[in-house]
Amino acid sequence: MMQVEEGAASVTNGMFQPQPMKNPKQGGHRATIFIFLMMGLENIGFVANMVSLVLYFLFIMHFDPSGAATTTTNYLGSVFVLTLVGGLISDAYMNRLNTSLIFAALELLGYVLMIIQAHYTKLQPKACNKSSCVKGNEALMLYAALCLLAIGAGGVRGSVPALGADQFDHNNPMERKYLARFFNWLLLSITIGASLGVTIVVWVSMNKGWDKGFIISMLCAFVGLIIIASGKSFYRVRVPGDSALLRIFQVLVVMVRNRNKQLQENINELYETRDEECGLNVVHILHTDQFRLLDKAAILSIGENPIKWRVCTVTQVEEVKILTRMMPILISTIIMNAAFAQLQTFSVQQGAIMNTKIGTFEVPPASIPVIPLVCMSLLIPVYEFLFVPVIRKVTGHPNGITHLQRVGVGLVLSVISMGIAAIIEVKRKHEILNNGNRISLFWLGIQFFIFGIADMFTLVGLMEFFYSEAPTGMRSLSTSFSWLSLSFGYFLSSIFVELTNLVTSKITKSKRGWLKERDMNKNHLELFFWFLAILSALNFANYIYWASWYNYKREALAVMSPKKSLLTSSDQKEDITSTTDNEKE
Repeated sequence: MMQVEEGAASVTNGMFQPQPMKNPKQGGHRATIFIFLMMGLENIGFVANMVSLVLYFLFIMHFDPSGAATTTTNYLGSVFVLTLVGGLISDAYMNRLNTSLIFAALELLGYVLMIIQAHYTKLQPKACNKSSCVKGNEALMLYAALCLLAIGAGGVRGSVPALGADQFDHNNPMERKYLARFFNWLLLSITIGASLGVTIVVWVSMNKGWDKGFIISMLCAFVGLIIIASGKSFYRVRVPGDSALLRIFQVLVVMVRNRNKQLQENINELYETRDEECGLNVVHILHTDQFRLLDKAAILSIGENPIKWRVCTVTQVEEVKILTRMMPILISTIIMNAAFAQLQTFSVQQGAIMNTKIGTFEVPPASIPVIPLVCMSLLIPVYEFLFVPVIRKVTGHPNGITHLQRVGVGLVLSVISMGIAAIIEVKRKHEILNNGNRISLFWLGIQFFIFGIADMFTLVGLMEFFYSEAPTGMRSLSTSFSWLSLSFGYFLSSIFVELTNLVTSKITKSKRGWLKERDMNKNHLELFFWFLAILSALNFANYIYWASWYNYKREALAVMSPKKSLLTSSDQKEDITSTTDNEKE
């Protein structure tokens, strides 16, 4: 058995085996304070850019409205798809702390390039009448900066949340109940940081210069890096294990190799390691009857030795089954995030042509998301300390409602938000075109507020769901799935915009796409919003089906005598101690 530091972990035969925490300073709530501070500071700049880059592309880089929107969503999509890279590296090749430090440094380099280009006008393109005016060295510098920012921010999000969740032992009932609370407070820290970003940083960018806004973002990210590094002695650091992708690939290869073998009715004949092979207190995943074809990877013929790439354990097969079951849940949240992308692109462009004044003070259009962010900052403690205890008494569930129920609430609210967005755009156009009045920017606050609450339910629900359900050695990768949904949503948003323009330019009398005009008043953004609202409603019906179909995983700790092996839940009463959180939808 590989020996590691106290409070860290050991890996045996490719299995993650947690060790008891002997140093009381390691793990727990104290360690997560560094995580919360780092994520709050990093999100000051990240979220500020998330909502304002569309204006930077529109007014400084001289993209047209749809070009600015798709460039923004492509960048954000890249950020969140690259969380998988951070998750894979921190699961298999490097511990999560070191992974987060390296990617945070790359993010800082991206900010340096953005600052230089925003400061020197000779590095910026001149206005033209095309979809994009960026070319040559200007394009090289812009896209190099965006690539570094995307890689850095993605890697941080793929490793830091799992590092924080590792501070609570999932197999300890006393600590497991704090896991949901951790993800709620993580969202709160992100929200507070984002609130500062969309007010202070956005105002500085719009009024004092984009270079100064990027400088503030870089400094905040740098301080966050120093803080998370300074907490090293307080963390439970999980050592990397086998590559998650390699373990998945092994199951698929062995399954194909054993495709002609007959599955026996007695699942006790499937191969699983014994405790004398892998040590006590190793977490096994109990066999399930879904996707029986994958069970062929665990067939061990009589007289055959268990050799890698010839046979896989039941636990390894069940890991692949878990990831397979997760996929429909992940896919069912993509439409919501495609709708969410509109609030950071077209809604910000709407705000730029609305009445942005409060008295004599002019509110930057990109600061309107502060409304839902402030509300979320207030509602998260209310949810944690009021809603959960009350609902817990009704449902008996330790978190009040299950992860998947929480995601479902968010999906419903997203449908309502897009419907309201369409109605407000109808009102805005009616007032400006018929009465010459620019309605207040704060009308957009309604849709932002509702979608903010939807995000509070869905994002935290997904992160906790993927972390809790994931195999132990794949938790960074699985936590990245919640960000992956955002990524696919942003990319899908870009596709929707392009397809909408392509189709409507052929079927409308004007032969111009709904979203193609530089003048927002000539576009039909309200019809695009209605399209997304209807699609979101259909997607919710699809989600209900898959959430009802999903079976939560079942685990067990091996506490057996040397003569017995852990194979199925039928042995549970005699031979194992269950650590199952078998939730019911």
